[in-house]
Amino acid sequence: MALVALLLALDSAQAATELTVVPSSSPAASRIEAIDLVRLKADLARADLMLPERVSVTLIPEGDRRARDVPNWIVGMALEPHDIVIFPERVLAYPYDSLESVFRHEVTHLALSSRAAGATLPRWFHEGVATSVDAGWGFSDRLRLLLETTGNPVTADLSRLFSSDARSTLAQAYGLSAALVADLRRRHGTQTPGAIASRVAAGVPFETAFQQATGETPDDAARTAWTTYRHWTIWVSAVTSQSAVWGVIIGLALLAFLVRARQRVLRRRRWDDEATPPTWPD
Repeated sequence: MALVALLLALDSAQAATELTVVPSSSPAASRIEAIDLVRLKADLARADLMLPERVSVTLIPEGDRRARDVPNWIVGMALEPHDIVIFPERVLAYPYDSLESVFRHEVTHLALSSRAAGATLPRWFHEGVATSVDAGWGFSDRLRLLLETTGNPVTADLSRLFSSDARSTLAQAYGLSAALVADLRRRHGTQTPGAIASRVAAGVPFETAFQQATGETPDDAARTAWTTYRHWTIWVSAVTSQSAVWGVIIGLALLAFLVRARQRVLRRRRWDDEATPPTWPD
């Protein structure tokens, strides 16, 4: 009986969010409608965020005039309080792994904005939290950060990186933001993002809210995060020659890329097996 009650509760939790996708008759729409909202709700809760009661998704193909008016590096957009726009043909560029990943990422933006009651939060914080909830922060991400990071960037540097139109620079901005938020959640608790956003909602400036929740300034937190990740580089340097260290890192990064690519291929095969024939409108 307890198991039945739990299953009913999970079904109820998933049904609590009203999800609409336009156009509805497409493989992309079917994939979004099949996303496990119960799992997403749990992932958001761990960050002290709530799944919106209603989410409306608009899918825009590349041939649409609306797509031509949006820079091609933009894969999805969250429009408060309930709307998401996704360009399905642009998916699979970092930090996204799939259409499902884009959806989870953009829903997290909506949830974070809601937690902050619509108050402005820094772009690096928004993107770091969204990436953290969507995909976490894994081994391949650490390798990517080691390859991309130079110097000791502070949060103002992250904001400047996000203002670039270059895909490589934006990828670096996403990676650094994700690393910073992941380190925050590791050291101060997984619910830190929501704790900061709730203080901002109460009228506390972001930097003050950040310090109240973590006991450190955003720039101090950034320096701590970079130090943490660089310890790994020092360890690699200690057991290899200077000329070999980057070969080791690049080799491991390539291995991580191949593993992730294989996962994508298997995932796509599974979707192809499950999908109905395409029914895009003429």
